[in-house]
Amino acid sequence: MPYLSTQPKILIAGAGIGGLTAALSLHAAGFTDIQIFEASSTLTTLGVGINVQPSAVLILRNLGLLEALEKTGIQTAELNFYNRHGDSILSEPRGKYAGYAVPQFSIHRGEFQMLLLSAVKERLGEEAVHLNHALTGFEQNEKSITAQFSQRRDGAPAELSGISGDVLIAADGINSTARRILYPNEGAPRFSGRMLWRGCLEREPYLTGASMVWAGHADQKFIAYPISQRSADKGKSLVNWIAELRIRGKDDKDLTPPKTDWTKAVDKSVFEGPFESWKCGGLEMKDLIDKTDKVFEFPMSDRDPVEHWSFGRLTLLGDAAHAMYPIGSNGASQAIIDAETLAKHLKATILDVAAALKAYELERLPPTAKIVMANRANGPDHVLQMAEERAPDGFKNVYDVIPKEELEAIGTVYKKVAGFEMESVNLKAKETEGESERLRLKSPRDWI
Repeated sequence: MPYLSTQPKILIAGAGIGGLTAALSLHAAGFTDIQIFEASSTLTTLGVGINVQPSAVLILRNLGLLEALEKTGIQTAELNFYNRHGDSILSEPRGKYAGYAVPQFSIHRGEFQMLLLSAVKERLGEEAVHLNHALTGFEQNEKSITAQFSQRRDGAPAELSGISGDVLIAADGINSTARRILYPNEGAPRFSGRMLWRGCLEREPYLTGASMVWAGHADQKFIAYPISQRSADKGKSLVNWIAELRIRGKDDKDLTPPKTDWTKAVDKSVFEGPFESWKCGGLEMKDLIDKTDKVFEFPMSDRDPVEHWSFGRLTLLGDAAHAMYPIGSNGASQAIIDAETLAKHLKATILDVAAALKAYELERLPPTAKIVMANRANGPDHVLQMAEERAPDGFKNVYDVIPKEELEAIGTVYKKVAGFEMESVNLKAKETEGESERLRLKSPRDWI
């Protein structure tokens, strides 16, 4: 590890993907006094599938985690877009198959979180992670910041409530307490009017066995992709699927998300009817839905970009900073990029925490704000809406509907906005080759 003459005490609120990657990035930069506080009393493999783009996988490679990722997630081969009739709109290779130096991974969110947690515990010690500590407030002065935590179940002060440090990183999600304190008039997340129903089913592989299927249009969509290398090793495919429907009118001024509990299964009859006849990419959507035991409901929400993330010794990270629609498979990747950027600036300006946090904000807030707005405009999924509007009854050749150059430009522009242009990722991969070996960082033992 790099030697740092000064060791600030770093507090991280939230042990999700952003908070855990921040801890690992800070450790790799030479910081050792890092404490992570998680509101949940237990951490388990909750959630369903996510994608990690090459720009973020590169960061994880440099943290020594590539071997574990390869044994856990699927190295995504291709992304296929279809209209609701099953007509092919676009197929593009992904990750290494597209020429990137590192893969794109489709992976179970909970497994990915547990992988990161194992790495944190190996490198920082079990005692660095504190469960049942929900952030409730903070106070700061020129010399330190003090965080208050409560126990989620009964609201009583948590064991380490009142702990002081030099930095507080709020990675506490879309309903961030820190953000609510900083922006008391913001209110609830901003609902898109669309609901997501998500499930997982182990079945026979389809297409390449590593293919993503995106079908439909802006108000009705179905997405599927495999997420488990362990299933693939058995000749099976653990398919993560998402059914999306608009449940509130586009002109409805009520942007408050409906109350749901994403840990409780819902009745499939709420959403399955409109997908009954859908078939594409070697999948029958009704078959996927019917054979899945449990389905969970998520309102598709985001938040408006704010002017600042960093206030003195506190900053926001991940969804707390820039919650975005899950379009373009980009949310987790942006949190990972946040983590690397924050560690870089804290190391460079170690004697002036506020300046380091402001430099991090200046680098990361503008691009993530653009992604939030691009995702509201459907991001790369815009090709689906174009096909629906121009040929609602389907087509034989997509280029009769959307010229090739126009079709390909949508994805190219989004990759530039999202920061995973191949040229820049591959240049960085070359420049940082062997970094994990130099830092002696390896994947957690129990994941390889």
